[in-house]
Amino acid sequence: MTLTRNAIAAATGRAPVLVRPPYSSRPDAVTAADYAALRQAAGAGHLVVLTDLDTEDWSRPGVDAIVAKAEPAKDRGAVVMLHDSGGDRAQTVTALDVLIPRLQARGYRFTTVSEALALPAVEPAPAGQRWRGHALRWAQTGGTALSRALTALMIAAVALAAVRLAVQLVCARTHVRRVRRRARQPLRYLGPVSVVVPAYNESANIAATVRSLLASDYPRVEVIVVDDGSTDGTADIVERLRLPGVRVVRQANAGKPAALNTGIAYARGDILVLVDGDTVFEPDAVGRLVQPLHDADVGAVSGNTKVANRRGLLGRWQHLEYVIGFNLDRRMFDVLRCMPTVPGAIGAFRRAAVVDVGGVSNETLAEDTDFTMALIRAGWRVVYAPDAVAWTEAPATLKQLWRQRYRWCYGTMQAMWKHRRALAEPGAAGRLGRRGLTYLLLFQVALPLCACMVDLYGLYGLLFLPLGKVAAVWTGFTLLQMATAAYALHLDRERYGPLWSLPFQQVVYRQLMYLVVIQSTVMALIGHRLRWHRMTRTGVFGGHLDPSRVRG
Repeated sequence: MTLTRNAIAAATGRAPVLVRPPYSSRPDAVTAADYAALRQAAGAGHLVVLTDLDTEDWSRPGVDAIVAKAEPAKDRGAVVMLHDSGGDRAQTVTALDVLIPRLQARGYRFTTVSEALALPAVEPAPAGQRWRGHALRWAQTGGTALSRALTALMIAAVALAAVRLAVQLVCARTHVRRVRRRARQPLRYLGPVSVVVPAYNESANIAATVRSLLASDYPRVEVIVVDDGSTDGTADIVERLRLPGVRVVRQANAGKPAALNTGIAYARGDILVLVDGDTVFEPDAVGRLVQPLHDADVGAVSGNTKVANRRGLLGRWQHLEYVIGFNLDRRMFDVLRCMPTVPGAIGAFRRAAVVDVGGVSNETLAEDTDFTMALIRAGWRVVYAPDAVAWTEAPATLKQLWRQRYRWCYGTMQAMWKHRRALAEPGAAGRLGRRGLTYLLLFQVALPLCACMVDLYGLYGLLFLPLGKVAAVWTGFTLLQMATAAYALHLDRERYGPLWSLPFQQVVYRQLMYLVVIQSTVMALIGHRLRWHRMTRTGVFGGHLDPSRVRG
């Protein structure tokens, strides 16, 4: 009632006096609850007005029925209720054209309640009340606009997600057939392989990383560990191992790209494998990783990174993200020939391709994405080898996850901007620009920005829409995601156990990723320079890695 008074005051400039309770036209329709509310209204200076005749015109019973219910008894006046809102009122207007002349001919006079009771003139509404009424109108108008905007964004997000899923599934099937054909061929020796491991304070896992590389079944592998000014004795740990074929290079701290370039300069082989200092390789990973380099036009190969510390809820969520998002995307990029990123954890490169682009650039925080895009623009093909598996340590806390993904997202945006001219270039560069960059813009920037609106709309629906309808939509969306996740796990030969955690991922993890994209977008637009963020290692590879123990 207060909001209604304010709205009328804003619209008319007058403070309303008359009031009628809703759904109570005649005195016998007033309930006990209505009576209590009407006493409060009367105490606030309102005059309660009920009706003698209710035409029920809101139900659109027909013109004749409305006229019949509006005619008072002979020689008696009446308060008649009609409606001017609530839908199509054409019948009401037509009934008035019939009723007014008929009753005037019988001597009736039409007047307002205030005139009939000789009430004093309504006083002007106070300025505060009028402004509160205007604020209410603005809030309602803004709420309507926001609801429409949320609906449009939700439709856009759902449409983008559906298109992405369809393309991913089609390309995944195509890629699986290619991999199966390649798996029937015997592994070939392609010459010595040099593995470069840039390391900064990687004492927790560096020993396991080096041992796993030397345990490779590939015939000739040299390992070069570049200690980039570590303060935790990383280089000393490697030297104490006294392993053959391992060289340690120390340099002042200059960043990961500089450490990679140093290692490449010391490497003897024409095939280079670049590895993070927290990564453990499967014994056959190196051999399978380098096989695509048999084709002369292939300049780089992305391996299959798996999360090792997946026991906790956060670990399971990241495991599902790696399998669903990263690997499905890479299969699609391989088929479309626009692979934007060879991950730092496991990637093989032809030395000629590395020299062709001038080594690893330090101009972005996502040096692996920047480097890969440069290779494609130089005319080299980049492919994905899902059977070349390496295990990596994922962030163990939400804070570490935020810092890692913020760096990834911001660095990817930097790389996209740096290589934006690929959109207009021909050949391989054009495929990167028109396919790869467009995909990244739509599904790693635009979709997360829109998808957060879906969650807001879902919260709105939870509060104001039928609960069953909201639950059905959420359940359908979750089941679709679980089906996609199950297919991705099947392709990666992983167990389906972690699927139970996927519904919970929608509540915390997904929102965190949206906020990362939002913050990265804002920082990119204002030109903020983000410093390097390094994850603190917990030493998940402190002992020998047993993949059968990790999976599940």
